[in-house]
Amino acid sequence: MTKTKKLINAAETIIDEMIGGMAAAHSDLLRIEGGTRRAVVAVDGPRDGKVGIVVGGGSGHEPAFAGYVGRGLADAAAVGNIFASPSPEHILDAARAADGGAGVVLLYGNYTGDVLNFTMAAEELEASGVPVRQVAVADDVASAPFDKRAERRGIAGDFFVFKIAGAAADRGEPMARVEALARKANDATLSMGVALGACSLPQTGKLNFEIGDDEMEIGMGLHGEPGVRRQTLASADDVTDELMDTILAEMSPGEGSHVAVLVNGLGSTSYVELYIIFNRVKQILDARGVSIHRSWVGEYATSLEMAGASITLLLLDDELTTLLDHPCRTVALTVGSAPTGSTASVRSAQSARKHTPVASAANGAGPRSLRREGKVTPAIFREMMRRVGDDIIAQKDWLSELDGVIGDGDHGITMEIGWKAVHAALAGDGEDDTIEAICKRMAKAFLDAVGASSGPLYATAFLRAGAAVGDRLNLDGTGIATWLAAALQGIQDRGRAEPGDKTMIDAWVPAVAAARESAVSGGSELAVLRAARDGAEAGMKATANLESRRGRSAKLGVRSKGHIDPGAASTFVILRAMAAAMQETEEGVQAA
Repeated sequence: MTKTKKLINAAETIIDEMIGGMAAAHSDLLRIEGGTRRAVVAVDGPRDGKVGIVVGGGSGHEPAFAGYVGRGLADAAAVGNIFASPSPEHILDAARAADGGAGVVLLYGNYTGDVLNFTMAAEELEASGVPVRQVAVADDVASAPFDKRAERRGIAGDFFVFKIAGAAADRGEPMARVEALARKANDATLSMGVALGACSLPQTGKLNFEIGDDEMEIGMGLHGEPGVRRQTLASADDVTDELMDTILAEMSPGEGSHVAVLVNGLGSTSYVELYIIFNRVKQILDARGVSIHRSWVGEYATSLEMAGASITLLLLDDELTTLLDHPCRTVALTVGSAPTGSTASVRSAQSARKHTPVASAANGAGPRSLRREGKVTPAIFREMMRRVGDDIIAQKDWLSELDGVIGDGDHGITMEIGWKAVHAALAGDGEDDTIEAICKRMAKAFLDAVGASSGPLYATAFLRAGAAVGDRLNLDGTGIATWLAAALQGIQDRGRAEPGDKTMIDAWVPAVAAARESAVSGGSELAVLRAARDGAEAGMKATANLESRRGRSAKLGVRSKGHIDPGAASTFVILRAMAAAMQETEEGVQAA
């Protein structure tokens, strides 16, 4: 496959450098706050007595999300890695900067990773006394039918939902009212897109998917996920007709209705093409007697350098029209003349606000009597986890290739980032940690580094697994089976996936079942891990025959069949590495 070219320094530093450059280029609008350096905050936005508006999502969609931070719109944005949700810590930094004492509303696209991470952040905010509401934008009509519209993904419709919520907060509406208006805008916003070419992740330099020179993908997702179907390339008017027919069939605007229109480029589509699309949109609406109140044409929610475009309509009433017209000033959007305040007073108000931190999950357990039977000591467990990280990193390209077929192509990259963070956490102080304490270190490191869906899922798995063996210093076969079962339960509780959904659960379930069976029959530590490994491998291979029902690939329907689930594949890599590390330990003991 042809390698793509990007003007970057290093894949590991692109987000920090991008954020730094954005804040420096627009220092009159933006500043960076928080220990993670992933919270982009409006210089003239947050203020006491106003509901804080926090938006966020993965990078690669610029100018979304930080481009919508400014007076009259969002107070802060949490910035994740490429195509990956920000972590709860990123979101907390943004929320704390935006909190003016009247509550915080979190807005993001309806993707599994974003829902998990923003929900975890919301739980922590509420625990610290900050009232919070959240709205997941779900505007893509191609991704689910009307009767399942809550499952739709968010694409360029973020633009209108963010605008309405930001205006409501700027006008002094209370938190419940801001949330209600955001949901009203969400219900009134419909989008659909088309892709002509793929994008490439900076970490891989490879196109996310292959598409013929004479083909296009209808209903493409914002992360490069395949659309609802692939067909022969058509004219701009024919494509626009198809997208508009789908949107208008559901929206059904009557004659005399008013709408706002966004024609959005996905990264490498020329303005020539975008204006041709808008020309046809207007012709279609004129023929129906529908007036365009406001329109925007350009790049507002991109997918790196993907070729293609989306159309978004917002059906207006008097209330939504007033909020749409409310002044705002951001990098990506300026409406009217936004009022300005004193930067110094805003910063002073924020610095005076106190937040009660939640105790770190990395704290070790206090002294207590621990069971000592079993060969897997904390030191061996630590080495086992290091081996997992090594193997995940070695397999990152394979995992990303699997994900590129049915997802957004970043699973291997995400897992690499998470396990590199685990490596760093295990290299620090804590050689005397128990297995439970090691798991807590791993959970915090993985969650803070990754975000995406993998972050909350594996962080919860590590925490639950560690707690389940908290009464043990060492692990025997039964202890290992207990650890694995608790990890599975944590993943299921957090992600709500079930066997047959075509997720990592389909590898974890048979792995845990095999591990338990081995442990009950008196299997050794190595025997239990080998059983888990073999169960995971069988489960992973079986996912190729499943139709996805969860996550981004669920939008593909039968097109997801015939492909192994990348999450199930990484589960197999993890358990295979644990078994291999245990085998090497035993061989080392025998050789000695």
